[in-house]
Amino acid sequence: MKNLKLRLTVMNFLEFAVWGSYLVSMGIYLNSVGLGPEIFWFYTVQGLVSLFMPALVGIVADRWIPAQKMLSLCHLIAGVFMLLAGWYCLTNTTIEFAPLFTLYTISVAFFMPTIGLSNSVAFNALTGAGLDTIKAFPPIRTFGTIGFICSELFVNFTDFQSNCLQFVTCGAISILLCLYALTLPACPVNKEGGSSLSETLGLNAFKLFKRKKMAIFFIFSMLLGVSLQITNSYGTTFISSFKDIAEYATTWGAQNATALTAISQASEALCILLIPFCLRKFGIKGVMLMSMFAWVFRFGFFGIGDTGTGVIWLIFSCIVYGVAFDFFNVSGGLFVDKETDPKLRSSAQGLFMIMTNGIGASLGTWIAGQFVINKLVFVHSDATAQLPGWRESWLIFAAYALVVGILFFFIFKDKKTDGAKMPLPESADSEAPGMVDEQI
Repeated sequence: MKNLKLRLTVMNFLEFAVWGSYLVSMGIYLNSVGLGPEIFWFYTVQGLVSLFMPALVGIVADRWIPAQKMLSLCHLIAGVFMLLAGWYCLTNTTIEFAPLFTLYTISVAFFMPTIGLSNSVAFNALTGAGLDTIKAFPPIRTFGTIGFICSELFVNFTDFQSNCLQFVTCGAISILLCLYALTLPACPVNKEGGSSLSETLGLNAFKLFKRKKMAIFFIFSMLLGVSLQITNSYGTTFISSFKDIAEYATTWGAQNATALTAISQASEALCILLIPFCLRKFGIKGVMLMSMFAWVFRFGFFGIGDTGTGVIWLIFSCIVYGVAFDFFNVSGGLFVDKETDPKLRSSAQGLFMIMTNGIGASLGTWIAGQFVINKLVFVHSDATAQLPGWRESWLIFAAYALVVGILFFFIFKDKKTDGAKMPLPESADSEAPGMVDEQI
């Protein structure tokens, strides 16, 4: 049993180490090679490919190819194309948008489904071993966050954050996970054809929208997903911009933007461990509300912070990020798992990715970049002139998160009964094995 948990822990560590090697630092490099106004496209495309790739890959994993083998294949393709992106940047003195963006897009198109696939591999293995996923998964997922932190710190202190070697690092770790995934526990597939076309294609996960509670949950997941990639897109770019302002040029935070934002992931690692308690105590509505209002503070503290005496506000922003991200992303994944027939587990996780990292994140990043950051910040070339635009942008994003939180409070119904809490699969009041009470 301990061996199983260790194997899944290593998987999660590598899974998020891949992401952490470039996700928060890429903007620094792109801005340094003259692609600052195009930063939002690199993050928007993560959402665009998440509109269809996780669902398609999830269907294949449910029906034909075991999830652990799909995880390996996706990381192979993602790793190769990220290495090619790094090679392009290393061998060209002038970096053009089109070729770099094309290589990067193919890579993330195959990486994004691996987040849901890794969840499916873990949930299948834990369930097969007779373990409760709500208790067993969060500590395992914590090491995913630790992997993300290790990658962040590595690219920061090697100064890969300011060059294309962050892409090489990402590709190398992805290839390593490609090989490791082949050693993971086998996941079942349902090779029998369905009684209808939608069942055969594994599209029955979309039937979850017929249930009012789940429809509202997915809609607000999309609205909250708008916030997910904004600080990843522009957080380190904002912090590192203080290097070009005389008053802050020598401050530690301005010189080590990626390391400073690693506090966010450290907060994640701690907050993940609180999820089982919070889900039982407050239910999914309470946990989602905590996440939504944490996003208000995440953006708001960025809006008033700097790398000098105001660095404390940047630190506070990083601390609340753990609640903002994990209480939504991890709890949402667990909630969907408990609401879903095991035969549709990978497809349902893919659907959750579509709503959050797909529609929500792509819309959020595109709107934030095209209509807020580019118009308020990059319209100026001088860092000092950009600073008021940065502050106004962060406060706009905070106001959006506040509105979403208030609407969710009034629209999503959560009856204050025992059924409003997320029970264990073996609890006596469960309607079916692995399913959560309908009254959530």
